[in-house]
Amino acid sequence: MEQQDKNPHAAAAELVRRAQAGDDSAFGELVRRYRERIFALVLHLSGNESDADDITQEVFLGAYRAIGKFAGRSEFFTWVYRIAVNRALNAKRDRSRRGETPLDDPRITKALATDAYGDPVRAAELRQTYSRLLHALDRLPAEMRTTVVLVTLQGLSHGEAAVIQKCSAGTVAWRIHKARKRLKKALFSWSWCAPVPASSPLSHDLKALLKEYGLPAASPC
Repeated sequence: MEQQDKNPHAAAAELVRRAQAGDDSAFGELVRRYRERIFALVLHLSGNESDADDITQEVFLGAYRAIGKFAGRSEFFTWVYRIAVNRALNAKRDRSRRGETPLDDPRITKALATDAYGDPVRAAELRQTYSRLLHALDRLPAEMRTTVVLVTLQGLSHGEAAVIQKCSAGTVAWRIHKARKRLKKALFSWSWCAPVPASSPLSHDLKALLKEYGLPAASPC
């Protein structure tokens, strides 16, 4: 376990080798390591909790079936991330084509469950803040939004995001630069009425967006 902590990529590679040799418990450990991050990734890209659950299960089921073909030319997590990104964006496009608009954004619902502390006034203020932030994020072009989610919310390096998106690290840097400008322009057109706390993984993501793009966590209304 100590070695895994020191070199997580090497530990994951060893788990892949064991899984390819038929060790189901090794694959189960891979799922345990990456499932939460894959779910969060898909949720941010699709905006739909049901899709995120289904796609996360499909991603790991597909990875399990194809593990014998995984040649190890990239990290295991970049392999499953690429699958998850493609499926999440497809699900988002399909729902848009069908004209389906969720009544409640699950990203907001999950954040409010932690951050509102049961206070309906605080919940209303935070809902406005979160809604505006996510609306601005979702209006970014799909590839740019994916880059923002991978780098800012998932904490991947530009190189890792580039591998997943099959582009150069320079393209990733350009997208982050353009996204920063677009989000600033969109969000500074509103008055911010509530702080964005960092008390849960999801709301921490939202606060990370504000910090990354130099946006105020709160300002007088």
